[in-house]
Amino acid sequence: MIYRLLALNIDGTLIQSNGKIHKSTKEAVEYVQQKGIYVTLVTSRSFPSARKVARALKIKEPIITHQGAFISSAHEKPIYVKRINEDITYDTIRFLEALPCQIRLVHENFSLANKFKHGSNLLAKTVFTSGDPVFYSQQFVPILSEYLHDQPATPPKIEVYFEEKKDLEDAKKALGRMYREIEVIELDRLRLDIVPGGVSKLNGLTYLGNQLGIHRKEMVVIGDGIDDIPLIEAVGLGVAMWNASYEVKRAADWITRSENENGVAYMVKEHFRKQQPIEFLRKMNIIKK
Repeated sequence: MIYRLLALNIDGTLIQSNGKIHKSTKEAVEYVQQKGIYVTLVTSRSFPSARKVARALKIKEPIITHQGAFISSAHEKPIYVKRINEDITYDTIRFLEALPCQIRLVHENFSLANKFKHGSNLLAKTVFTSGDPVFYSQQFVPILSEYLHDQPATPPKIEVYFEEKKDLEDAKKALGRMYREIEVIELDRLRLDIVPGGVSKLNGLTYLGNQLGIHRKEMVVIGDGIDDIPLIEAVGLGVAMWNASYEVKRAADWITRSENENGVAYMVKEHFRKQQPIEFLRKMNIIKK
């Protein structure tokens, strides 16, 4: 099979546990780009945060962020944006405020969070997990719903961090029954992402593929999260990181090394070295587009 697109998750895939991207990973991305293979990011991170990673990897083409709700390149206007409307955002926040949780409204230009203090002192670890750069405006307010009453917002995504698994499960069930206008995505046992209805990483990647004329069977996805499973199952080659959970590994066609063992670089060397450059394949009429 000839692959024309490589889609990469960020956290737990590209980024090592020390928060850095290894030199070999950068070289691997450059290697596949030189072969004419389209490289993109597919992440739950905000656009400003993911853009920072894209620049480090010299990815200039559109990247898929906010769980698929915001697709854009670093220098051009977004090619796809979907938002949670003002009323649903307000009602969702009001509901969540009745539960012990950290709520973070994530816009492409700013983030807004409540001043909830985790009993386990996880606030600093959770609210900044998106790795947002310092120039990305982050504000904390005592009561989010009061702020939104005066200053309505239409975010692409809302992040919710819980202390207890049961609270997450209750919130997920309740929100699923209350609204058809949103999707509730479970990232791990203590975190939910809430996005507009119809939004997902898979739908975002499919949309980008349609724009580029690349079918899903011509794509490779490397990821480690539960929210990467639909991607891994749907594309031509789905790859799980060694540090991924059992559920992610079970869904994958291939398992590479962990993020701290340069798993992305290892996978690229094992698979893409055998594939001729896209331009050469076109000249040989092996591919037509």
